Amino acid sequence: MNKDEIIKALANIKDPDLHRDIVSLGFVKRVEITDHKVDVDIQLTTPACPVRDEMKTQAANEIRRLGFKGDINIVMSSQVVSHNNQTREQILPGVKNTIAVASGKGGVGKSTIAVNLAASLALDGAKVGIVDADVYGPSLPLMLGVTDKPETERIDEKRFKIYPVEKYGIKMMSIGFLVDTETPMIWRGPMASGALKQFLTDVIWEDLDYMIFDMPPGTGDVQLTLVQTIPLTGAVIVTTPQDVSLADVRRGIRMFEKVNVPILGVIENMSYFVCSHCGQREEIFSHGGGKKTAEAFGVPFLGEVPIYTPIRVGGDIGKPIILMEPESDQSQMIQTAARRLAARISIADMTQSEKPKIQITV
Repeated sequence: MNKDEIIKALANIKDPDLHRDIVSLGFVKRVEITDHKVDVDIQLTTPACPVRDEMKTQAANEIRRLGFKGDINIVMSSQVVSHNNQTREQILPGVKNTIAVASGKGGVGKSTIAVNLAASLALDGAKVGIVDADVYGPSLPLMLGVTDKPETERIDEKRFKIYPVEKYGIKMMSIGFLVDTETPMIWRGPMASGALKQFLTDVIWEDLDYMIFDMPPGTGDVQLTLVQTIPLTGAVIVTTPQDVSLADVRRGIRMFEKVNVPILGVIENMSYFVCSHCGQREEIFSHGGGKKTAEAFGVPFLGEVPIYTPIRVGGDIGKPIILMEPESDQSQMIQTAARRLAARISIADMTQSEKPKIQITV
C-alpha cells in the first residue's frame, strides 16, 4: 500500500452538501505512512460540520479496505471559508461571515434562537461574535448574563475604539451595555441606524468565523441599514408555525431577496410542546408551517425547536440551553440547526470562490 492508493481510496468520501469528493475539494492536507501507522490530516470548511465524525470513520474504513493492519490516525481540523467581499473586508476586517437572524414579527423567539445558534457554533470551536441589532429592545445582556460595560480606548476628541464584551467564548455588543436597563430608547430611525453602524465600524472585532446579527422584527430602517452597509453572507428566518407568523415570514424572505441577501434557511420555533408529566405532544401553534414555507420558497429548512421550559429559563438567567443542558433533545435540535447553517454558509462561500487547489503533503 502506498500514498497514491490511500489518496485514491479517500476520494470515495463525498461531501454530502458540496457533492464532491474530499480529495478534489482539497480537504486532504497530509498523508504519511510508516511500517505500522498511517497519518491523515483532513481539514473541513467549518468546525460545526454536521458529518465530521462520519467522515472520520469513513476515512479509517477506506484505509482498512486496502488491507492495512496497523494504526490509523485521522486528524480532523477546520478552516472556515470566508465570504469574499471587499466592502465587508474594509468595514469588518477579519470577520469571515455575517449572518442576520431575522423574523417577520415579534414574539417568535428570534433572540433566543440567535443566542443559541451563536453558543452552539462557539461550542463546536468556531470564533463567534453577536451583535444586538435590536437597539429599541436589546435583549443580549439578559440572555447572556452580561452586566459588564465594554472597554473603550480614545482615538481622538470625538472617536473611541470599543472592545466587545466576551462570555462563553462569544464576543458581543449591544446598546444595552451602554445605557441603563430602565432607559427607554426613544430614537428616530436614523439614530438607531447610526448606533448599528458604530457597532460595525468602531468595535474591534478582530478575527471571527461567524458574526450573527440579532435583528429587530420586521423590515424597517435597521434592516435596510445593515444590508446597505455590509454585504451579508445570508439571513436566517425564525418563525412559529401559525399562519399569522408565516405571512410575515414570506414578507421577510421577499425583503431579503430584493436586496440580494441569500436566505440560508428557516427555523421553526415553538414547534410543539411535550407535557413533562404525561408525555403527550400538543401542537399549540399548529405545526410544520415553517418547513412548508421554506419548501414553497425553495430555501433550506434548518430545523424545528419545541417549547421547552428550560429554554425560557436559560434566557432569563443568562445561560443558553445549549450550554445549560447540552445533552437534552432540545439542545441537540438547536445544535443540528446550527450545523446545518454552518454547512449552508460553507456551500455559499465555496460556490462563490475559486475552485480550491489540491494540496497534499506527501
